[in-house]
Order: sequence, then structure tokens, then C-alpha cells
Amino acid sequence: MSDLVERVRQRLADGRAELSSASVAAAVRGEAGGVVSDEDVQRALTALRREFVGAGVLEPLLRDPGTTDVLVTAPDQVWVDGTGGLRRTDVTFTDETAVRRLAQRLAVVAGRRLDDAVPYVDGWLPGAVRLHAVLPPIVPSTCLSLRVLRPASHDLAALGERGTFDAATAEVLRAVVRARLAFLVVGGTGSGKTTLLAALLGCVPHDQRIVCVEDAGELEPDHPQFVRLLARGANVEGAGRVTVRDLVRQALRMRPDRIVVGEVRGAEVVDLLTAFNTGHDGGAGTLHANSPAEVPARLEALAALGGLDRRAAHSQVAAAVKVVLHMRRDADGTRRLAEIGVFERKHDVLEVRPAWRLGEGWHPAGVGLRGLVGWP
Repeated sequence: MSDLVERVRQRLADGRAELSSASVAAAVRGEAGGVVSDEDVQRALTALRREFVGAGVLEPLLRDPGTTDVLVTAPDQVWVDGTGGLRRTDVTFTDETAVRRLAQRLAVVAGRRLDDAVPYVDGWLPGAVRLHAVLPPIVPSTCLSLRVLRPASHDLAALGERGTFDAATAEVLRAVVRARLAFLVVGGTGSGKTTLLAALLGCVPHDQRIVCVEDAGELEPDHPQFVRLLARGANVEGAGRVTVRDLVRQALRMRPDRIVVGEVRGAEVVDLLTAFNTGHDGGAGTLHANSPAEVPARLEALAALGGLDRRAAHSQVAAAVKVVLHMRRDADGTRRLAEIGVFERKHDVLEVRPAWRLGEGWHPAGVGLRGLVGWP
């Protein structure tokens, strides 16, 4: 049956017929060279529709609410990551050509080019799915990576029920938001940074306007004055690109009470720090960092992309951002708030000192933080 489906697929791809029940039935009978059953026709139609629509054989994996990543490393190696951790599935492709064909079709949907001249692609698919694909000979076989970005809409109470933090820590977080302290949520990939940020934005008083800049629409806080600006890449002609930095500048003109960047990853950090230092208190963002101690160096490197030297970057951060919230993903998939840190600058060197740590409680640096937020 698989050989028959492949021959029918080739006939349809060559433009000799369109994908419909009648054309598939005719193509099946033509390629089979005789009479075939209605069941065979239906199986062929199902297989072809699955290939030409959505993400093909990967579509059921993407629709699983527990899936965060779908990874194809070879025709017979399809992996998923999510609530159950990284695991290999029983989904397979017929051959390398089938993987390449799907990757190229998804690239077209994302408005990108993927071929021998441009053997890799990074883009966005409808439904907030990030696409990355690489073609041979850069890799032994076509590699396809799909990341599902699900709207982050949990509130602090829901995160508490999931074990992200306890009730007392939740009150500290609410106090940070009420005190309008600018903060960064940091952690590794998939640690729950965006989810925590969305929950905290839901604690912002409803008479304050939040303007948020994102690469993809992940943040969905429960807030009536939430305005989102979305960056976009260039089209196939190389035109139409709108960067996060462009949008941070636009956000300043939209009467924001608080400015948020979904993920700080480039020169936009300079404009964000400028905004924080010119009256836009209580802003926030997320940042990739494996520990709070790495945050100053990470911000320094990003600020250098925007033209700030080390001393200027440290001065801007020390004056603008007060709190660092570090999220951690445990081996069992549980996401927890592991540390609350505060910025301190000594002898022109910026560092993050622990104010509170999971399992250890409050540290000496936490005294100043508790004073700022009015926490006893």
C-alpha cells in the first residue's frame, strides 16, 4: 500500500490531478492498474491529506496539549518533549525524501526558502509553532525541529497549585509587582519563564496599561489593559522585517504604564533599560540564563550589541532593574521558582546576590528587598 500511495502522491504532485476524493480515486485506480476497493481509496486519501495538510504525520503530536517540542532527526527517529520528558515516538516517515518534502513545505508556509542554496530555515508557523530545519549535507539527514508555544495564561494561584512556589513566596511576588520594581525572569529553555511572567502581569492593577513586545504571542495575562506588539522577520525578498528593538521604541509612544519584553535577546535591551530609567517603573522581561549569577554578564553582552560599554551597561542595569526571579525545571518536568535575587553594584561590578532560595529561605540580601516591597 505504501508504494501505491507514493505513486499516487507523485502523480498528484506532478499536477496531473488535484487533491480530492474523485481525483485520488482515479489516481489510485490508474496507478494500481486495475480495480481497487473503496477501503484502499480511503486509506490513500487519508495518507495524502495527512501529508499535504498541516504538519503531516507530525500533526497529532503537535496537537497533544502536553507537547512542547517535536524533533525529527531521521525518517525513523521522531522525538517529542513535554510533560513526560524527552521520548522517542513510533511515528516514522517512509524515507529521507518524505522528511525533506515536509520541511520544505513548512518553510513555504512560514514564508521562507529551504533548498540546496539555503539549507537551513528558522521561522514561525500558524498556531505559534516555531520551525527550524536543516538539510543535508550539513546534517546526515534532514533535521526538523518544531517548538509549540502555548499561551501562558496561568495566574499565581494556579502556579502555586502546581508546586511552582508556596503561598508565602506568592505573596512576595505580588508585593514586587505592587511596588513597581522592574524585574527579570531568568532560566533555561522550557523552565517556565514566560508562564511566571504572565502570572505576574496578571497582578498589575487594572488601571495601569501594559505594552508588551514579543517575537511570538505567548503571553496571555488576565489583564484588561494588555497591548501586544509582535516582531516579524523579513519576507522571501528580504523586506518587511520589524525587530523587537523597533517595537520597544514604538511602545514608548503608546502611553505605557509598564513596558514588557517577552524575551530579551539582543540590542533591544538598551532601549528597554532606557525606558526603565526614564519613568516607566515596574517593567519586566525574560532572559535566558542558567543561574542568576550569569545575568550581569549576559546583559553586558547584549548591551554591547546596542553600543553600550561594560561600565555604562552595569550602571543602567543597576539603576533600572531590581529583582531577578530564577526558574528551574526539575528532572521530572516540574517547574519551580528556585531563587529570588537582587542586583548589587560594588566597585563598578554588577552582581546578583541571593535574597531567597528554594530550600534555604531568606538570605541577608533579602532584608533590603523585603523593605522595598513592604514585606515584614
